[in-house]
Amino acid sequence: MTELSFTNDKTASRYELRRGDELVSVLDYRDNGRTVALTRAFTNPVHRGHGYAAVVTDRAVADIEAAGDRTVLPVCWYVADWFAEHPERAAVLEGAGAR
Repeated sequence: MTELSFTNDKTASRYELRRGDELVSVLDYRDNGRTVALTRAFTNPVHRGHGYAAVVTDRAVADIEAAGDRTVLPVCWYVADWFAEHPERAAVLEGAGAR
């Protein structure tokens, strides 16, 4: 199986997950300097059902946590559901006292 690669395309304001050269999933965001609003998770239809949206969300949250200077606002329903399934990551949420 081809390795997954994860990047933050700051110009496009989106995190990208690729399998080889193929874009499989993206997570769009808006960053106001204090909060990163995760606005839309999307997986290309031919790649749905393999957990790629969860992978890109997990890696994006890890990236934001590692920077340590922003909170997350889960605007996208998928991201909100992801946080509900991962309460151990809630400290990064806006209003959770993160930072």
